[in-house]
Amino acid sequence: MSISVRKQAAILASVAALALSPLALSHLNENEFPQSYRQSYFALVGANFSPIGAMLKGEMPWNQEQLQGFADDLSAVSTLNVLRGFPDGSDKGTTRAKPAIWENRDDFAQKLTDMQAAVETLNVAVKTGDRAAIGEQVGAVGQTCKACHDEYKSKDYLY
Repeated sequence: MSISVRKQAAILASVAALALSPLALSHLNENEFPQSYRQSYFALVGANFSPIGAMLKGEMPWNQEQLQGFADDLSAVSTLNVLRGFPDGSDKGTTRAKPAIWENRDDFAQKLTDMQAAVETLNVAVKTGDRAAIGEQVGAVGQTCKACHDEYKSKDYLY
């Protein structure tokens, strides 16, 4: 019995959703909700961005349909308002967010906007199926992530 590609994709999407749910929920801590919210956001960004890079590197089999699913989900996640996870006072607690975020809110917000724009351009490239264009845009998204990490993310948790 052969399962159609559409059914395979639906099964894969369901399994991925179930697998990623604990990843997001594992960060939720009612005593540090803003920290939990933003950590969950960035976990989902990584969970959708990493497989795209893995397919490009040949670490995962290339599957255009799956690739598009990851790009679509990355695009959707990136539109969430993660800035609400950085209210005043949430620089304390279990976090890797450097105090510089609260000192340079406009720059931090611009870096997030840059990431969102790069993710949208990546999604457009993925739709073409052009591996070179996708690779270029993966690099562009990676640079926006790095720009923020270099300035605003500590290697270790701050308390």
